[in-house]
Amino acid sequence: MDIHHIGSTAVPGLKAKPIIDMLPVVKDIARIDAYNEAMGQLGYVPRGEFGLEGRRYFPKGGDNRTHHVHMYQTGHPATKRHLAFRDYLRSHPEAANEYGSLKEKLALRYSNDPASYVNGKEAWVMATEQKALAWYTKA
Repeated sequence: MDIHHIGSTAVPGLKAKPIIDMLPVVKDIARIDAYNEAMGQLGYVPRGEFGLEGRRYFPKGGDNRTHHVHMYQTGHPATKRHLAFRDYLRSHPEAANEYGSLKEKLALRYSNDPASYVNGKEAWVMATEQKALAWYTKA
């Protein structure tokens, strides 16, 4: 139904790993599983929900990932959350700069520990998502 560019590479000027995050929105998420083989032939690894209910996740590139596809069914709250966060950072350069600095600091500290990198930014992301959702609803 729609496809959105999300993640850090979707925010101009934000420091980001060279990984493109895409969010396709589909009518029926259950039907996506039938396309696992076709996605695999394109280099995307089907990971199912991969810890997030209602999502279908397909990374590409192995250890040198290049793309992440996060599919959700229309109306899933994660879609609004992702778009609100992206648009908030696009419209609030001070927040984007703060996020970029945090990511850079964590990347240097946890260059060989991706889980710690993610955990290190979680509190900031969660707090900013709440601000973004409130802002997005008003916008």
